[in-house]
Order: sequence, then C-alpha cells, then structure tokens
Amino acid sequence: MKFGVQFFPDVKPQEKSAAEYFRESLAIVEAAEPLGYAHVRTVEHHLHFYGGYSPNPIVFLAAASQRTKQARLITGAIIPAWNHPLKIAGEIAMLDGISGGRLEVGFARAFLPHEFTAFGISPDDSIARFREGMEQVDLLLREENVTHHGRFYSFDNVTVLPRPTQRPRPKFFVAATTTPESFQWAGRMGYSLMSNPAAGQTMRELIGTYRQAWREAGHPGNGEVMLAFHMFVDRDGARARQIAKPHVEAYFEGIYDATRKWSEGLSSKDYRGYGEKSQRMRTTSFESMVESGNLFIGSPAEVRDTIARFNESVGGFEHASLQINFHTLPAADAMRSLELFAKDVIPALS
Repeated sequence: MKFGVQFFPDVKPQEKSAAEYFRESLAIVEAAEPLGYAHVRTVEHHLHFYGGYSPNPIVFLAAASQRTKQARLITGAIIPAWNHPLKIAGEIAMLDGISGGRLEVGFARAFLPHEFTAFGISPDDSIARFREGMEQVDLLLREENVTHHGRFYSFDNVTVLPRPTQRPRPKFFVAATTTPESFQWAGRMGYSLMSNPAAGQTMRELIGTYRQAWREAGHPGNGEVMLAFHMFVDRDGARARQIAKPHVEAYFEGIYDATRKWSEGLSSKDYRGYGEKSQRMRTTSFESMVESGNLFIGSPAEVRDTIARFNESVGGFEHASLQINFHTLPAADAMRSLELFAKDVIPALS
C-alpha cells in the first residue's frame, strides 16, 4: 500500500484566511515527500466553505510541484461539467510539463447542489456531461488535429498545446462514491478508481464491482483503487481522538451544509439516494467511523491495526490518500501527526 496526502479545505474565511491555509498546506507538502508519502492530491469545489478554497486543483498542484521531486500530483478531482474540455486538456498538459511528468488526473461528476445552480447546469445532465467531458479530454491529450461533436461541446481540427509529457497521456482516475454503475463504468473503461469510504457505503461490494468490470473488459491486472481518509495519530490514542473529534465533526457538518438540499427534497435521476446519503453524513457518529475504520485516528499501533482490518474488509486497495489538516486542526498538531504516521505506521504497511 502507498500513502499520500490530500487537501480538502473546509474552513470559512473568518476561521482561516486563504494565505494561512495554503501556507500551512504547502508546508505539509514539502515535509511529506522526504517522509515517504507518495502523492499530493487536492479537489475542485466552488462557492462554499466546504471545498471552496480550491476552485482549481491545477493551481495548488503547480505550487506543490515546485516543493517536491518525485511525489505524484493528483487532481481529486477535476469536474468536466464546470470546465470546457479544451481548457482542461491544456491545463493538464501544462502541469504535466511543469512537474516533469508527475501528474495523474482524477475526474468527478460533482454533487453539491449550489454548484449546479451557480453554473446554470441541470444535475440531470451530470452523467452525460461527465462522460462526454472525459472522452473529449482523453482524445485531446492522446491525439492532434482533433474533431469531436458532442452534446455539450464541439470543436474541429484542434491540437491542444502544450502536448502532455507523459505519453499517450497522464493516468486517469474516476471518482465514485455511491452508485454501483459508476464503479462498473470506471472498471469497464480501464480507469483507476478513487473513492471515499466515510460516506458510509459498502466498499467491498463496490470495489468488487469495479474490479470485476475491469477484468471482464479485458484490461491487464486488477485495476487500481485509491481511498481517502482523515488521519490523525498521537502517542496516546485517547488524546488523538480527543484532539481530532471536533475537527472531524465540523468537517462532516460542512458536508451536510453543502449537500442539505438533497435531504430537503431536491431530486435528480443522476443522484438517486443522495438525500439519504446527505442525512447519514450528519448522523453518523465520530466513534462509529473510527470503529469501522473509515477514520485513521488513534495511536500508531491502533491505526496500524485499523488499516490492516479495513484493507482486509474491502478486499484490498492500493493507495490511501490522507487528509492531514482538516478543518481548523492546528498546523503544529497536523505536522506532528504527519511525522509520527511516517515513522511508526508507513514502514509496517507499505
């Protein structure tokens, strides 16, 4: 198993300024690679304190590329619905060149109601926009003189510049959380998978669906899975839980605030069950998430056992993407946790 760091800002401007958040986050990036963390990852979200400090993951990862030498840089994830495919492809190729070929690209459908409203896009078009966008970006990165007429975007005889450094293109991930069809589609298409078990779904079955679809499509190997977790360790497990708990609870309260329209009656054919999912994020307790392995929080020994049990329970996964500085967790505490995990957990599991 490989471990990396991910950044999902969930702070309000009055809690932490953008300058402070990015200063702390880039300090973690710089410290992480020498400690053995293999990737740096961040999101795309807009207009709400849940994720809104990261409207363009390419910008953050460009800064991260100058503070690392080997770590993979991962968008987790770009949202095709909000971006023209020509813009996405050009920015991907640019960062791939800046980083010397270290970029990996995650794509997501989006799920926050306020973003659909602000961009003037129907959530009922979510799947169609996502799949068409990925298809067009893939084609633009692989080929030159591209023509593609889609439902949402069309272009004729265009060549994106710069060309990607990795050939034929950087690795693609698909973000999937709830819908079995999304896992199946990612496997069938031969894309790597990123997910978040803290949403409460049954990961073993969903990952199994992905890997089965991968094999049935004839792709070599068994696919590749990256899961995201909050992580905080302290020599004293009880103290680790005491410190982390209010920040984890604030993070999940932020998810609920950003998604509450689903639980208040908003519906879409592309987002079945999201009302229940939104409500579950608010009602699931911190203690139950620690117990189930959806949070890596405790002493190093406790967390080693948690990761081993969770890995076995889902049938194995290749990458753990760890959220280090969630909510307003003090930067010094986050850095100590980063170092302790690297010293006492990573060597036993990687």
